[in-house]
Amino acid sequence: MIDRLAPRGPTRRAFLRTTALATAGALAAPAILRAQTNEIVVGCAGSHTIWMEQIVLPHMKEKFGATILFEGTKSTVNLEKMRANKAAPYLSVVQMDDPVMILAVEEGLLRPATPAIVPNMAKLREGATHMDGMWCNYVQPWAGIAYNTGLMSGVPSWEALWAPEAAGKVIIPGLQNTEGMWTLFAAAQLATGKPMAEAQYETDAAFEKLAALKPNLLTTYSVMSQAFNLLEQGEISMLSGSFSSYALPRKVEGAPVDLAAPQEGIFAMPSGITLVKGGPNPELADAYMNEMLSADLQTRLAEFASSLPANTEAKASVALPEGISVFSPDWAFVSANRAAWIDRFDKLMAA
Repeated sequence: MIDRLAPRGPTRRAFLRTTALATAGALAAPAILRAQTNEIVVGCAGSHTIWMEQIVLPHMKEKFGATILFEGTKSTVNLEKMRANKAAPYLSVVQMDDPVMILAVEEGLLRPATPAIVPNMAKLREGATHMDGMWCNYVQPWAGIAYNTGLMSGVPSWEALWAPEAAGKVIIPGLQNTEGMWTLFAAAQLATGKPMAEAQYETDAAFEKLAALKPNLLTTYSVMSQAFNLLEQGEISMLSGSFSSYALPRKVEGAPVDLAAPQEGIFAMPSGITLVKGGPNPELADAYMNEMLSADLQTRLAEFASSLPANTEAKASVALPEGISVFSPDWAFVSANRAAWIDRFDKLMAA
């Protein structure tokens, strides 16, 4: 039986907390922000906490002088918060993964944006705006396998996760986390030999391959920062499905980690931003979304998080690994089957 990764006490990377940005000494608000600013609560990914704190919140303070509160957690948790508070929302903006956005649209939880209220939407690359403005992508990190450079020199293939020498030295995300899908799809590709675009639909083969991975698993995770801490400490050698937006900044900061792009392919994970229907202070929410899509902030986020920007005027010099195919899943298929996959995965790991 594989236990879920439990908290092991405070660590220097324990970032999952609510952070407030105090009002003070701000510049005059631009025309897009017509009403007096107050505060909004933004729900975002826990893995984004580091650059939310270091880049986004100081930027918003300088730009608007508003109080921006953010809650870093999983996209599925943000979805549950919107469901539970649909009659009286407290979130104004959410930054979530695309497959969860689809569910939020279907349940009527989102407010569409337009260039009239979010002018920078007009500057986004083709394909970055979805379902008539229900959400937009603002950065696109890539995902591969993070590894400890003191224990390994590289990870050439997804098959390395199953290697006998990796016994007890691997952690993968649970399927409650969107990045958990990467290991599932890689397992399908390895089991069938089909291209990722075809293999993603081979669910039974994927789960059979995952069952064979269990001897190598130390655990699965729901909180990525805790698992990454174990990687940095050398307690594991590989962390599957890691994002460039987290792993590569840690490498730059001196952690003994790197992010591999296995030969079978890597995964593209656009990060979305959207407005909550009925959320408080909608004009500040509109202004916040517009800033997140601005060329200046897009450039800074893309450079920091080793991600591709969505604004075509952003000057980031980030590039995807050369010679490696990049796969973006059929998110409608994922959304339709995710609940059943989560249940199946949890039972498999508990067996």
